[in-house]
Amino acid sequence: MLAQSPSTVPDSDLATLEPSEPPKTGRFRRPRSQRLGIGAWAAIIWLGIVLVGAILIPILVHSNPNNNAIAGHSSQGLFKVASHPLGFDRNGDDMLLNLAKGARNSMLVSLGAVGFGLILGGGLGLVAGYFGRGVDGALTTLFNVLLSIPPFVLALSLITVFATTAIDKTGNQHPPSSTHRLIVLIIALGVVSVPTLGRITRANALQWSQREFVLAARAQGASNIRIMLREVLPNVLPAMFSIAFLAIAFVIVAEGGLSILGVGVLPPAVSWGNMIAGTRADLQTLPFELFEPILCIFFTVLSLNYLGDIVRSRFDVRESAI
Repeated sequence: MLAQSPSTVPDSDLATLEPSEPPKTGRFRRPRSQRLGIGAWAAIIWLGIVLVGAILIPILVHSNPNNNAIAGHSSQGLFKVASHPLGFDRNGDDMLLNLAKGARNSMLVSLGAVGFGLILGGGLGLVAGYFGRGVDGALTTLFNVLLSIPPFVLALSLITVFATTAIDKTGNQHPPSSTHRLIVLIIALGVVSVPTLGRITRANALQWSQREFVLAARAQGASNIRIMLREVLPNVLPAMFSIAFLAIAFVIVAEGGLSILGVGVLPPAVSWGNMIAGTRADLQTLPFELFEPILCIFFTVLSLNYLGDIVRSRFDVRESAI
């Protein structure tokens, strides 16, 4: 029997030969493993509230120093506040406004310190991991020396030396200004974060500097700076950012500890740390004045640690090479 030509094949058989259409599943959905969970969204929302409140609330509302809780006057600014959900402090200032001001200075210190650490420590770690050998040995020794000093003691020593007194043009000593203390505090806590961020960057730069695309860029005659910035750094950034979240959380706690010791943010500037330091003696009379900044620090640190873990798992950051 002769084989049938394609034109004589029944339509039912041709239908079975045609590729089937892909199933219609509606809009594209991410795999379940790539979705952000409830905890991640809660952390993002909390940090968003803290940042937006730190920026907007001190601009829109300000307290009258002559007002107090007994008089029951409202804080005034661009808007009048009809109620004070978080109460007043001992000076009659609105606690919500104080917490917003404290969030602004605490986040300014933590973000500035970690930014300083990312630039200096990340840059040194990138150079150490890319060049290796003698450069790596010298920079790794520097990181080890800094890590051998307890971070809190190192920050306390730097602030004590550079920000306990200031010398004017006439040579007289006087207490430093709040701005001067804030700058020294940022630099001191930034120095503390340099070795950790540097070692993380070095460990990942060592791995990526031996990849094929880096070797190909070297063979094509690309400069070392171009290779580090264009080829190695983009692959190292996820590891740096995952540790940066944890570093921000550490700096917030460290600033609170330094304020309790009297070397943190100086009044009249407000931070969560000096709010705790100024109210710890009135735990019996005004307990909410102490616990409100503590809860703000707790939820902020918890959110940062959670997001840091998510970034590390999402980008498969390997810390075992450190």
